Amino acid sequence: MIAIIDYGVGNLFSLRSSFAAIGESAIVTSDEREIASAERLILPGVGAFGDAAELLHNTGLDGIVRRECERGKPLMGICLGMQLLFTEGLEYGSHRGLDLIPGTVRPISERIEPGLKIPHIGWNALEIYRADPILKYVSEGDCVYFVHSFFADTEPEFISSTAEYGGTLTASVRRGNIWGCQFHPEKSGRVGLGILKAFSEVQV
Repeated sequence: MIAIIDYGVGNLFSLRSSFAAIGESAIVTSDEREIASAERLILPGVGAFGDAAELLHNTGLDGIVRRECERGKPLMGICLGMQLLFTEGLEYGSHRGLDLIPGTVRPISERIEPGLKIPHIGWNALEIYRADPILKYVSEGDCVYFVHSFFADTEPEFISSTAEYGGTLTASVRRGNIWGCQFHPEKSGRVGLGILKAFSEVQV
C-alpha cells in the first residue's frame, strides 16, 4: 500500500486516482500509524516552499517522513514535494527543507534565458541523465507536464533526468531510497503513469 501524505497541500486525490488506474492501492493520510505501515510514501505539494515546510513541521509530519526514510522506505516527492526534499528553499526568503538530498531550490530565472514565461507551465521532453528504476518505462524524449517557478540546484550525482526550458532544469532526482519529480506524473498521461508504476515496483 502507498501512503500519499496529507499535510494540507497537493493534488492528493488525482494522485490516488492515478495509482488506482495502474492497479495500485493508495490512501491519502496524515495518520502516523498508516504512514508507518505503508510500503511506500508520496510527498505531494503545490504552493510556496516556506508555507509547505511550516505545515510539515507544525503537523509533525517532517519528523515522521525522516524516520521512515531512515528505515529505508521508498519516498517520492512530487513538484513542491520534491523541492521540500532539499536542504533549503529560496522562495520569499530562506527556508529549511527536509535536507534528505543536499541542494538548494532556486528561482528558475537564475537558470533560463531572459524573457521566457515564468512559471514554466507545459509539456517538456525528459533527457535521461542516468539510469534510474523509476524511469524504466520512460524513453528519451518522452514528455511530461511541468508547473513551477523554482528548480533544484543539486550535485549531478543526484540528478536522473533534466528538461530544457531556455536552460537545463532538474526534472527528477534520486538519493538511495528517496526520489523526486519536479513535474506532475499524475498529469502526464501514459508516461506519468509509467513512472508511478515503476515507483510502485522499486526495491531498496
